Amino acid sequence: MDHGITIGPVQGLEDIPPVVKQVSDKVDALLVHKGLVGQVSDYLGPKGCRLIVHLSASTALSPDPTRKEMVTTVYHAIRLGASAVSVHVNLGSNGESSMLKDLGTVAERCEYWGMPLLAMMYVRDGSKESEYDPVKIKHAARVAEELGADIVKVNYTGSIESFSEVVNSVKIPVIIAGGPKMSSDADLMAMVADAVKAGARGVAIGRNVFQHQDPAALAGQIRRILDGDLPG
Repeated sequence: MDHGITIGPVQGLEDIPPVVKQVSDKVDALLVHKGLVGQVSDYLGPKGCRLIVHLSASTALSPDPTRKEMVTTVYHAIRLGASAVSVHVNLGSNGESSMLKDLGTVAERCEYWGMPLLAMMYVRDGSKESEYDPVKIKHAARVAEELGADIVKVNYTGSIESFSEVVNSVKIPVIIAGGPKMSSDADLMAMVADAVKAGARGVAIGRNVFQHQDPAALAGQIRRILDGDLPG
């Protein structure tokens, strides 16, 4: 639920605590920016979910929205009670070099503090096709691993076979992004199920859950697929 900085208080993010309350017992972790931790703290912990603090940001209002800047630190995330932190990198963009530098630096601080690091790796070189290109996504996953990430989040490549190649290109767990709001629940469930069959270790889904008319029911369905209780 880090989308508010990027695209503003869109539908589903106008009032975050009620949405979090609905899904907190169905998800492993909630990902937010530092300023929202206080709003959702009641739903974190033993009876809720864990906290991931997102460290980087940009806005859709920027001349270059793909350039992510660090907006907080690993140490501050620790003070907020985070169980992990995350960083967003857009490969192929004009700001790639600075984002790679930031990812490497954050990985070192995470290693020092014993803090797990999730790297959100996207290919944003100006071509829509590149964002789902298996060869480029394999490269993105490998960058995350080699710079010290513990988990990597990437786009699903569209098939079990091609995504298996992505999963097998690294030794760290691979999870998939949910992406823009999908046209049907069935399409989302099929993507999650196929990703799991390909070896994905989980999902990081935002808009498809928090913009759903029943976030709790949808999160529950996804949970059952991940736990092997519901076939795709």
